[in-house]
Amino acid sequence: MPDEAVLSNDKKFTSFSYDHYVIRFTSSPKLEKYTRIVKWDHGYIVVTAVYEGIGEVEEYIDLVPILENLYMNPDTFLDPIRKVRIAYD
Repeated sequence: MPDEAVLSNDKKFTSFSYDHYVIRFTSSPKLEKYTRIVKWDHGYIVVTAVYEGIGEVEEYIDLVPILENLYMNPDTFLDPIRKVRIAYD
């Protein structure tokens, strides 16, 4: 099993991909792209992102409540992930 997940966005959705899972959740339609992962801490991501009309800002994503809403065990899902990278097709 890989230890790296991928973060990306497309239009108004953010995607977090790991193993064979792709978790999509809404984000601002002004979000143009993620630029850098600042910190990964077991489901909590600090990332820089570029927003239309604002420029680059630091943003925070907490995956734990998203996973809980999907009836997934956050610890089981997140434990193997050691790194998150940004990637676009």
